[in-house]
Amino acid sequence: MDYTNCVLCPRQCGADRAAGERGFCGCPDKALVAKAMLHKWEEPALAGSGGSGAVFFGGCTLGCRYCQNAAISGGPVGKALDAAGLRAVFEDLIARGAENIDLVTPTQFLPTVIPALKPRLPVPVVYNCGGYERVQTLKALEGLVDIYLPDLKYADAALAGRLSGAEDYFPVAAEAIREMVRQTGPVLQQGEKVVKGVIIRHLILPGCVENSLRVLDWIGETFAPGQVLVSLMRQYTPMGNLPAPFDRRVTQEEYDAVLSWMYLNRLEGFTQEADSADRGFIPDF
Repeated sequence: MDYTNCVLCPRQCGADRAAGERGFCGCPDKALVAKAMLHKWEEPALAGSGGSGAVFFGGCTLGCRYCQNAAISGGPVGKALDAAGLRAVFEDLIARGAENIDLVTPTQFLPTVIPALKPRLPVPVVYNCGGYERVQTLKALEGLVDIYLPDLKYADAALAGRLSGAEDYFPVAAEAIREMVRQTGPVLQQGEKVVKGVIIRHLILPGCVENSLRVLDWIGETFAPGQVLVSLMRQYTPMGNLPAPFDRRVTQEEYDAVLSWMYLNRLEGFTQEADSADRGFIPDF
């Protein structure tokens, strides 16, 4: 795995990043770290008392129009680090009390990230991604990632194309999540902490309840109760100049409808309060 003829993500744009070419993500051949912090606002079973050791990488392979991290995901932003420099960032976060190392949108830098994870760290490694991943790429992470934290944003192809430029999002993400579960097995907890497994995040979008219901249906039909956890997110915050209905927050009625469907599918996991839809929870990049 390297940066020549880059096919790390499902875009498979083939850019020779080692030679200075820039593909869909616009990123170079060194990891761009936009921020490293103790992040207290991840799911409680991840953040614990010390916080997740979140490492936010610049760039993204999706480019969602409503992204809360657009300041860093929209282009090649961050400090360029090689594998040794990245390892030092991980170790510093652990020394500061991080409960885990939380890799946020790392796919475009895996040729740097993978060697930085060896030898294994003394805390769980979390792979925090948009769900739009290649199975072939994920296989290179087997044995290095303890907890996968993918989004499952869309079941609706037209919506995925409109908001993320990826009409093939659902079949690609579904295959990727199956691979993640194959690698980790069912969720394993020690007390209230998740130490292994897959937590699927779903962000409810305003005016898109049907999309959410279809996402939850697939999870319920695909995995046995307790095999994965679901994090049902209501933190959508209007960003930029998107048209209706994406210019508003999720209503209580929309959230209640999706939450009820989550319970009908016997899905276990996490929910959010209404005040989570606040720009104050977005890290200052």
